[in-house]
Amino acid sequence: MLKGRHLLDPMDFSIQETYEVLKLGKEISNNPEKFTHLCDGKILATLFYEPSTRTRFSFEAAMLRLGGSVIGFSEPSSSSVAKGESIADTIRTVACYADIVAMRHPKEGSARVASLYSEVPVINAGDGGHQHPTQTLTDLLTINCVKGDLSNKVIGVCGDLKFGRTVHSLIKAMSRYENNKFILISPKELSVPDYITKEILTKNNIEFLEVEKIDDVIGQLDILYMTRVQRERFFNEEEYLRLKDSYILDAAKMKNAKEDMMILHPLPRVNEIAYEVDVDPRACYFKQAKYGMYVRMALILKLLGVK
Repeated sequence: MLKGRHLLDPMDFSIQETYEVLKLGKEISNNPEKFTHLCDGKILATLFYEPSTRTRFSFEAAMLRLGGSVIGFSEPSSSSVAKGESIADTIRTVACYADIVAMRHPKEGSARVASLYSEVPVINAGDGGHQHPTQTLTDLLTINCVKGDLSNKVIGVCGDLKFGRTVHSLIKAMSRYENNKFILISPKELSVPDYITKEILTKNNIEFLEVEKIDDVIGQLDILYMTRVQRERFFNEEEYLRLKDSYILDAAKMKNAKEDMMILHPLPRVNEIAYEVDVDPRACYFKQAKYGMYVRMALILKLLGVK
């Protein structure tokens, strides 16, 4: 059903298709050894035009754990991009060597451009402030495994909601499941873009609330999704410095949270979650990183049509 497809946006897959990927991801997490040779002879190309640790490593680990191989670059200056090669020509060339491509690029829409010229599946590993669909699959798998389902949740998203592509993707994805409510926690300067509140939430009659203080709402949340204030998304250094410490989750704030609230974070963390929170059983962000590898293993298998 998904063989040969691209994944550019979290909404590219139907709810049923997403369920199939999550179901397989859960199976892999329960018995990873069962899947160790399914991609023998297959090659993943990782084209990372922007820095990454978790996303690139988890893609590479996913393919290696499936028995495949990995080629690619983690710094465009080490490729022909430095000579001025276009995305179209890069992807046409790489598709001659690899069976599937994961690409991260700072420009919005770059993954879609790549998909137009690729003869193999392209996975968007993040395009600017736009979309990050495999992080969304990671988030969904983590929520599903920890909470048991994806419906009837009060989801708080906190921090940089303006530029945070992971937040935009998560809101779009979780909006498709029944009776979810969103509490959007950010300074006014970093609030969720209108296209999310109007086209996704309001248009679909999904309840949401915008607030500036995490303390006012933490007790209502089933899920708290923290994000960092991203320096690289700011044009003004003074603005970044003024806002970067706006929201810090610590043990004192956690005292007011539900006993079964789960904390997610796409990482990397700067100082928005105090290290003292790491020992709290509600902290799921490193578990989330591991689920990211499992869901990418599932995605690779599905797009390659491996059974």
